[in-house]
Amino acid sequence: MIRNSGCRDKLLLLFFVLFGYIYSAPAGAQKVKSVKGETTYYAASNETLEDAKRKALEQAKIRALAEEFGTLVSEGTESRGKVRNGQSEFDFFSIGSSEVKGEWIETTGEPEYDIRFEDGQIVVSCRVSGKAREIVTAAIDFKARILCNGTEDKFEGNRFKDGDDLFLSFASPVKGFLAVYLEDEAGQVNCLLPYRNQAIGIYPVDANRRYVFFDPKSAPANERALVDEYVMTCSHSSEYNQIYIIFSPNQFVKASDEDVEETLPRQLPLESFHKWLAKCRKHDLEMTVKKVGMTVEEKQ
Repeated sequence: MIRNSGCRDKLLLLFFVLFGYIYSAPAGAQKVKSVKGETTYYAASNETLEDAKRKALEQAKIRALAEEFGTLVSEGTESRGKVRNGQSEFDFFSIGSSEVKGEWIETTGEPEYDIRFEDGQIVVSCRVSGKAREIVTAAIDFKARILCNGTEDKFEGNRFKDGDDLFLSFASPVKGFLAVYLEDEAGQVNCLLPYRNQAIGIYPVDANRRYVFFDPKSAPANERALVDEYVMTCSHSSEYNQIYIIFSPNQFVKASDEDVEETLPRQLPLESFHKWLAKCRKHDLEMTVKKVGMTVEEKQ
């Protein structure tokens, strides 16, 4: 959950971290292809069914990318791939999204899950189809950090308690345009940046400059009255969400959203957001997306 710290009312927006993934969209990328992936995930003893389903889905996407585009095996990693009887096999113990040579653009249809229990352990099989493309050049290496209760980078963290302040630091080696969205468990996406009262449809950023968002003191003087401040709140023991940090050297315009109420960020449905993002990435091969999850928990 999240609330505007300048308002008295509690607002419900939800958070958690599964992984932080950077999806690159390089200028020389190949055309979009249809891909399918399938995997079986054995959950740890402290993981919930929802945790296991999310991880199974991410692994199925990684398998689809690896089988279509291959993997990057670098010194110091234990990732490995091989071919046996014409079929690709991959050890997913350490392979992550940064070690495959493709990027997931969008999911087509609903993922399919088979759930069972073996000796008290949750086992989830997942099948997913989607659109993807090959990565042939490096992504823009911007730096984005979620900050808890402080505006310096030393406050970076992904676990919040009820009442903690949320900030975001950002820096890019090139000038460009930025948008930040929050996806919640209720199936809504909230636009955190540009700020809700800004007339522009995107936030321009300069190269080699560190920005801190959601903090009026860190904003330019002419922008401080527009800054939205956020405090994390929690109505359950633990809540899940993901933040999308979207950057491109090319100008783009945020998704079409609407005011729900004065104390909430502007919102749009989850499906509409993902359609908008997929369309943007298909047309802008330099767009880079960092997806970060977070948790907010009740105070003990």
